Amino acid sequence: METITKTITAEEDGSTVRHILKAKLHFSSHAISRLTRAENGILVNGNHTRTTFVLHTGDVLRVETGDHRPPKVRPTPGDWPLPVVWEDGHLLVVDKPAGMTAHASNFLPDTPTVAGALAWQRGTDFVFHSVNRLDKGTTGLMVVAKSGYVHDLLRRSLHTGRFRREYRAICVGCPEPESGTIDAPIGRDESSAIARMVRPDGQQAVSHYEVLAKGGSLCLVKLLPETGRTHQLRVHMASIGCPLAGDWLYGTEDPDLITRPALHSYALTLIHPVTGEVLRLTAPLPEDMARLVPEL
Repeated sequence: METITKTITAEEDGSTVRHILKAKLHFSSHAISRLTRAENGILVNGNHTRTTFVLHTGDVLRVETGDHRPPKVRPTPGDWPLPVVWEDGHLLVVDKPAGMTAHASNFLPDTPTVAGALAWQRGTDFVFHSVNRLDKGTTGLMVVAKSGYVHDLLRRSLHTGRFRREYRAICVGCPEPESGTIDAPIGRDESSAIARMVRPDGQQAVSHYEVLAKGGSLCLVKLLPETGRTHQLRVHMASIGCPLAGDWLYGTEDPDLITRPALHSYALTLIHPVTGEVLRLTAPLPEDMARLVPEL
């Protein structure tokens, strides 16, 4: 079981354990409740302690961060390739291939999943918490937390300076100007069960783009989402007349070009929510997108 250790400072002298857990370590009330029921969930100077205990300068508070109960539904393990590009005791980052969803779905029951691949690698007791989910067709970097606590911290940092994502896309058509910002609200397309569309009553959605290379009818684009709406980058690029290559939903299906929407989670910069370490990771373009780049 992973733990966090904190030494109480002079400023924090006189604080209760509950105050430190909430104000300094950012545990939710629900998580604190689970900790109180765990045998070694909360220790002060090596002793099991109540949340009402008053702390003093130099006291060492140790808290378990792992999940204290199994998931309601265990994933079905599958021997599917899933490279792990970075890992420590609190989180890991995978390079997700195309054709894989984060979790099993009633709509796609036989589809490979990140949860299933990790269950195969780590055992079915491995608890899976996806942070930045990627669509089935999207490849690249995806963060997985190893506990509900770390998952909660990472989700709070999404779309802030503490968690930045950069994508690569190949578009049909090249935007003018070649760099800019798309600030267009996104909501459901009422004619479809899955599609989204730009609509004035939608949720705020902001994406930044920059053309990196172009040739013929295609261009390679860097995309930086400022918000995280469903299908945001696909909808935004289609809305300015430059749908992603292979995007059967918002553009034109073209299996001879590419068999999926040409979108890749290329780079990730995040501040580790527990250690404070700055992680900067990249994943090269997958083969089906890379083979199109020389033509640009």
